[in-house]
Amino acid sequence: MIIENNPKEIAAMQEFHKGNRAEGLKLQEEFASEFREEYKDKDHCSCKKACRYHGNCKECVAIHRAHQEHVPNCMRPILNKKFKILSELTEHTLANEIEPPKEVLRKEFQ
Repeated sequence: MIIENNPKEIAAMQEFHKGNRAEGLKLQEEFASEFREEYKDKDHCSCKKACRYHGNCKECVAIHRAHQEHVPNCMRPILNKKFKILSELTEHTLANEIEPPKEVLRKEFQ
């Protein structure tokens, strides 16, 4: 099962946008049910950072909401995709002004 860009969840959002809430909720619950089954015993967390909260989305998101400095690592690709589109407005010159921090990654990603 893929999580990112999952076809069923994309279809659910299309139904929501069309105003078909019942069908959107049906598809969304199918995705959630498949997710629960597929990942009940597997690691679903896409975060590569060495973190005590790896795989514990509820606590991870609460921590990020609490300190409000940055977003969870799993959300970065989603946001970066949107930011890249906006960055095209200035020929991506913002990239010249940014230096990413050095992060400590989990052993399998070092």
